[in-house]
Amino acid sequence: MRQAGAVTHLPAGWRTRRPTLDDIPEILALAHASDVAAVGEPDFTVDEVREALTGPNTDMARDCWLALDADGAVVGWAYPHNVDRGDRDFLEVYVWPGRGVPAQRPLLELLLARAAERGAEFGHESYTVRAGAIPTEKAWIETLTDAGFTFLKQHARMTMSLEGVSPVAPEPPAGITVRPVGAGELRRFHATIAEAFADSDHPTAGYEAWRSQAGEASGEWFVAFADGEWAGVLQSSESAAEDGWVRYLAVLRAYRRRGVGEALLRRAFAAYAARGCTRAGLGVDMANPTKAARLYHAVGMHPLYAANIYQRRI
Repeated sequence: MRQAGAVTHLPAGWRTRRPTLDDIPEILALAHASDVAAVGEPDFTVDEVREALTGPNTDMARDCWLALDADGAVVGWAYPHNVDRGDRDFLEVYVWPGRGVPAQRPLLELLLARAAERGAEFGHESYTVRAGAIPTEKAWIETLTDAGFTFLKQHARMTMSLEGVSPVAPEPPAGITVRPVGAGELRRFHATIAEAFADSDHPTAGYEAWRSQAGEASGEWFVAFADGEWAGVLQSSESAAEDGWVRYLAVLRAYRRRGVGEALLRRAFAAYAARGCTRAGLGVDMANPTKAARLYHAVGMHPLYAANIYQRRI
């Protein structure tokens, strides 16, 4: 086993450089190749690549890298993620299956060194970094372990077919109503997400950063009411042309276990079906204290894949 912190060099003729938005098509091709090798199908979109490069507290000129082979082809991509300047970075490293593996460890080392700087810049004396790996990605898991990471928990991507789903949502439980969010309600919509996720392990970006990434509210952003009281929200985003994607499902603590979350999901599924989507999906932390995975199973979703989350402290 390598000693954690040891420096690994790229192969002769390879190099790193900072990405630009002009690199998005080549980065997307790399991400898709990595997705297919890991989970059997593409799991990244153009919008998600752009968001990764320009998200809150991510500076392409300081925080992100591409690895290029001797022919100048992009074979690796690395970036951190920290939406709220909290005491934790999530580190992402994608490499082209097979030929890009030699870039994996060098890119991780660049991210680790930069994470130590980011922790200090964000005002933290101690900083934690996390990274994810599909259980079959043995080389990447070994790289993380050699770098001092240890297993923490699992995250799953849930999916379901929309075949047979009516474009008209079923009636929600008594006392529950669901409607699209109004243009003047977006601050309250965001505050609901932040409050609902406050007892989870997933910090929420501030309002302005959230708005810059989320774009304009669509007809697939919904608000639920319980006995007339604002109870929860669902934010959608387009994961792919054929998919509907639930970005956030947030139910306030006082209204949980009353069918609010299921009503929001079924309204979203109906909207996706009406748009012609063939599948719906979302991500879930399997350690979520609200036991959200049980709800997703109850509405007919199943895990497309699970990813291990690893952690180390800097």
